[in-house]
Amino acid sequence: MAPAAHEDVTEAIRKFDWPGRLKAMGAHLLISLTLAAALAALVMLVWYPWPYSVLAGGRGLFWLVVSVDVILGPVLTFVAFNTAKPRAELVRDLACIAAVQLAALGYGLHTVYEVRPVAFVFEVDRFRLVGAADVRRQELPQARAAYRHLSLRGPLLLAARESNPGDERLQTIKLALQGYDVGTRPSYWVPYDSQLKRVLASARPVTLLYRQKPETAAELDGQLAAMGVDKASARFLPITARVQDWSVILKADGSIAGFLPRDGFF
Repeated sequence: MAPAAHEDVTEAIRKFDWPGRLKAMGAHLLISLTLAAALAALVMLVWYPWPYSVLAGGRGLFWLVVSVDVILGPVLTFVAFNTAKPRAELVRDLACIAAVQLAALGYGLHTVYEVRPVAFVFEVDRFRLVGAADVRRQELPQARAAYRHLSLRGPLLLAARESNPGDERLQTIKLALQGYDVGTRPSYWVPYDSQLKRVLASARPVTLLYRQKPETAAELDGQLAAMGVDKASARFLPITARVQDWSVILKADGSIAGFLPRDGFF
């Protein structure tokens, strides 16, 4: 490198405002982390409480968008921040970065919102975790008053009533072939407690889980003990969900004791 060019590079490095840029990046990072933490609390504690955060999915996209946002936003601020710029130009550059970052975050949050779980429904011989995007929304006006608006505070525990003989049953079959099982249809939603007899009639003894995988008996003992249920009287039903299929453990009266990370379809 020629002496003159070397001197130019050295001078450019000397004039590079490292402390100012790092300070601006740090401030941006702090703001981004605070916003991300607030949104994460909304998503994980309100929209996707455990175990629905595992069963429903959606959180993966949220974390991806948040992670990229939190990293790239401050990095772009580090690159763009330069006190030598006219104030109006500097404000414009930082505002553009913030706008792009907020737009990306808003897109991720909207996507997670659209697939959030809104109902945990017993239907026939299983539980179905229903996301907002799965609901046949044209039936909301025909639903009970309490179910006409999709939940914003985690899924409601519900049951799907039985179809009436005749045209309604034929319509149920037709819509099921189109992907709308009764658990996704608000006009079928009823309080869970009103269907406990059907739930218990469909549920299977937990002892079958021991027979399915005898090598996990000790682990299963611990899981049931943590739920406070007796394996002699406890029952289970499988869960159909967007990402993973687990099982619901039921007490003798049909109330939910807990969730088991084991496929109950066998």
